Amino acid sequence: MATVKHKILVLSGKGGVGKSTFSAQLSYALAAMDFQVGLLDIDICGPSIPKMLGLEGQEIHQSNLGWSPVYVESNLGVMSIGFMLPNPDEAVIWRGPRKNGLIKQFLKDVYWGELDFLVIDAPPGTSDEHISIVQFLQATGIDGAIVVTTPQQVSLIDVRKEVSFCKKVGLKVLGVVENMSGLCQPLSEFRFMRTTETGEQKDMTEWILSYMKGKAPEMLDVVAYTEIFDSSAGGAGRMCSEMGIPFLGKVPLDPQLCQAAEEGRSCFSDEKCRVSAPALKMIIDKLLAQQMISRIEDGA
Repeated sequence: MATVKHKILVLSGKGGVGKSTFSAQLSYALAAMDFQVGLLDIDICGPSIPKMLGLEGQEIHQSNLGWSPVYVESNLGVMSIGFMLPNPDEAVIWRGPRKNGLIKQFLKDVYWGELDFLVIDAPPGTSDEHISIVQFLQATGIDGAIVVTTPQQVSLIDVRKEVSFCKKVGLKVLGVVENMSGLCQPLSEFRFMRTTETGEQKDMTEWILSYMKGKAPEMLDVVAYTEIFDSSAGGAGRMCSEMGIPFLGKVPLDPQLCQAAEEGRSCFSDEKCRVSAPALKMIIDKLLAQQMISRIEDGA
């Protein structure tokens, strides 16, 4: 860990909020900025990072320097228990001490080389893995944690516990990301249905798109937005204001981002994720600016 400049933990209070998707895209973005990046997956029971980085079926190799990460690109290495499982469908049924032992081994025995950023994707909650990673890294210095949530109260209730955990163990909260902040998609990418008298769904997509193209072509570039989760209580932004922690921004629920994660590619590599990619970039730029200010203050 001595050769790693910045260590960032990605947390969530609840599962299924898009934490691993954010970790993967954060790593892709930092690597695209020519930083040397490592992505460590410590979700022992549900490792999804190999899938999201397009590395399924890869194996870890050992050298005289230690375990070698699996590389997506020359400046983006990945380590996960997913690379060690003989069968991807095999369940990992381990008690806490064995999980902690593997996490320690990942930190101690993986040869990352010189890294600018190590992004650590943690499982949801505040369990053994979280206590272990914080304790192990505090000796070498950890920048802090990014907490990912969705807008509704059922998720924010658990995120408040995650923030409380960070405060209790002395881990700085770098900020909160509100993911799946409304379905946002170009109108031309929607499917349109009509319910018949018998209750069947009839696909009207071709007719609707043809009609818009002929009568109102400018509508094809319009982005449609609708709330999926109830954010009437103010969402993550209000929670951050109440708890005195930074709010990094919102990422919409974008089917193209979901597809990029399924296919194991960066959402920044093409123009497909034209709704979610700019939102993610703004959050990452804000995070980097925050890190730079912190370094200046530490230097002062």
